[in-house]
Amino acid sequence: MANPNKQRGTAWESSVRDYLNAFLGLVDADGRFLSPMSGLNIRRAAQEGAKDVGDVHAFPLILECKDVRNPAVPTWIRQARIEAVHAGFPFGVVVAKVRGKGAALGRVHVDVRTWTRLRLALGMPTAEFRHLYGWTPSLRGLDTSRWYLTTTLRDLAHLLGDYRRNVSGVPDVAR
Repeated sequence: MANPNKQRGTAWESSVRDYLNAFLGLVDADGRFLSPMSGLNIRRAAQEGAKDVGDVHAFPLILECKDVRNPAVPTWIRQARIEAVHAGFPFGVVVAKVRGKGAALGRVHVDVRTWTRLRLALGMPTAEFRHLYGWTPSLRGLDTSRWYLTTTLRDLAHLLGDYRRNVSGVPDVAR
């Protein structure tokens, strides 16, 4: 892989995957899956054809991972939503690397609609959901399509675990 930007992006995707697998207890001390065929394992997606399916699959989330200097969060969020549809997953989110920090402190961005759908799936009031998972809003002008909420990958890992434990409708194939 000669392209340094591609190498950096691949390394970030792998870091996100490895962090989530370890946090959720899906791997042993050597990083091997405890249940290799489980649909709950976090995996980097192989790109197939013209329709991108996101960088990391963490059911029910598609993670679009970004390791760049200049953020374009609203554009990235639109990309994540489209890729979630292509992959057949309900939610698309962005995980942006923070320079000099580990994967746990990566910044997770979601649009207001995705945030609301996640909150409602967990049956939580707005204030509780915001506080429990560390969400902070970014309201950019009057155009609500540019509004989004941000948390850390660590807090998203908690949310992912809670979603998988508490939300009905998680496909049996993913259990």
